[in-house]
Amino acid sequence: MAGSAGDNDEEITGINVTPLVDVVLVLLIIFMVTANFIVRETVEVDLPRAANGGETVQGLVNVVLDKEGKLYFDGAEVTEADLSRRVVEAVSKDKDTRAIISADQTIAYGRVMRLIDVVKGQGIAKFALNIEKDVSPAATPAAP
Repeated sequence: MAGSAGDNDEEITGINVTPLVDVVLVLLIIFMVTANFIVRETVEVDLPRAANGGETVQGLVNVVLDKEGKLYFDGAEVTEADLSRRVVEAVSKDKDTRAIISADQTIAYGRVMRLIDVVKGQGIAKFALNIEKDVSPAATPAAP
């Protein structure tokens, strides 16, 4: 019979891996595009340490107060008036904007509170204070 299965004497001698490579590359691209990239502030500050501090929340805007008292908004130096304006702009783009506030530990508490008031007063309800987790053995509470 013509065209029957018994007439085909060819054997498969190799496996075609091209579809596998295509799928792996597509998955790699998808994972890279959807990955959360960690944004670190470009201004160096000596963050306070906390033994039981949580992980830093990734926000949309970073507000930094360095040890000289200079303000930075997403890495650019700003005045307090400029900070208010930029926060308003960020909130107008996305009402769920969050902020990460980083301040050098040598800055007076009142100055940090004034910074928090500026951020909250312009419409950012959710913010996090950035700390550096203390991993020294003395900071770990002893088991009873």
